[in-house]
Amino acid sequence: MAWRVVILGGGYAGLPTARKLEKLLPAQSAKVTVVSDTNFMLYTPLLPGASGGTLEPRHVVVPLREELHATDIRLGRVTGLDAQAKTVRMTDAEGAPEELPYDQLVVALGSTSRTLPIPGLAEHGLGFKTIAEAIALRNRLIWTLERAEVAEDDEHRRSLLTYVFVGAGYAGLEGIAELQDFARDVVERYPRCRLTGLRFILVEARDRVMPEISASLADFASEELRRRGIEIRTSTTLDSVAADHVVLAGDERIPCRTVCWTAGVRPVPVVARLGLPLDGGGRIVTDETCKVPGVEGVWAIGDAAAVPDPARPGFPCPPTAQHAMRQGKLVARNLTGALAGLPPRPFTYRTLGVFVDMGRYQAVAETLKIRWRGKPAWFLARSYHLSRMPGTKRRLRIAVDWTVDIVFGRDASELGQLGHPPRLGDTDPEGPPTGD
Repeated sequence: MAWRVVILGGGYAGLPTARKLEKLLPAQSAKVTVVSDTNFMLYTPLLPGASGGTLEPRHVVVPLREELHATDIRLGRVTGLDAQAKTVRMTDAEGAPEELPYDQLVVALGSTSRTLPIPGLAEHGLGFKTIAEAIALRNRLIWTLERAEVAEDDEHRRSLLTYVFVGAGYAGLEGIAELQDFARDVVERYPRCRLTGLRFILVEARDRVMPEISASLADFASEELRRRGIEIRTSTTLDSVAADHVVLAGDERIPCRTVCWTAGVRPVPVVARLGLPLDGGGRIVTDETCKVPGVEGVWAIGDAAAVPDPARPGFPCPPTAQHAMRQGKLVARNLTGALAGLPPRPFTYRTLGVFVDMGRYQAVAETLKIRWRGKPAWFLARSYHLSRMPGTKRRLRIAVDWTVDIVFGRDASELGQLGHPPRLGDTDPEGPPTGD
């Protein structure tokens, strides 16, 4: 009987696990199943590029069936786990309940945006974690430009042209930098908006941006953003959000129509319902081999797992793509070794480089303790992400997108109607704005 390996999640932890298992395990010795709520992997470091218009959105995702040829792919949502019976509970793509037995289970369910109970945030804020949110943010910017161009009231126009990002980690800084770079390109087509000017504000509760990297690199990134006109408010919190303004700490009221929340991530909610041991942050506890202690045949990797960080004893690995991908490959090797009765190997990866892409020709990077700035860092950042993207075809498409962007500039089409077609036969042109 074939060994049953089930991988929960097809993201940048689950996909590398399945790909490696296909290479290491003979097809007749194991049946590998991936359960995912989407049929693609999103390469999140390239999400700002999709939002900023430098990359075609389809090119920052990898269809699972394009990369996995001997793996059973099941679209559905995980709802629970019976570790004693070694059974995963899930619902299929049509919502019907199913049970999936396993011999070895890899939990790679990923994360979602970590929000706070801030009044109005859920109603008026946008996230920046999924491809849908990234494109919605791009559509919102174009929609506000269109509205502002015809607005007669100067105060109303300024509020439309103000964009607030909350959270100055990787996602927040790269997101606001790419969006501002995009806006700087397309605003030339909106004379009244260009005359009024755009306002971008980055809000961070901590005392500096990107505490994950060295202070000198973070300072350079801050200087670059300020040079481009982006306001940075450190040691500042968001108190409330309304449809036409935000309130920051100290009762500072800023008129705006776009608020993007990028203040951290947390494991997806179902992780708390699996009955596995969790740390204080809600991540699944593992040992140094990525195995869940005290639970037979269960491994956890990626953003949902607290894998011990070899570079920082006593702390879990940061929730980054480079750690998740390498954890997936390690677990695949450990699972293969388990078939031969070999002991599992520990996770020993230490971050070799930090890359922060801040738009065209600007980035900061640190590789092997060498710090890079400006165009050299930008080239290193893009080269690194290109090398990490699975599939030669996907890498070529991304390279072509970047080349076209440099030569011809960016498209300013607002495509909010994508995925929301009108009802067949509905000829009424009226309806809510597609940019909302």
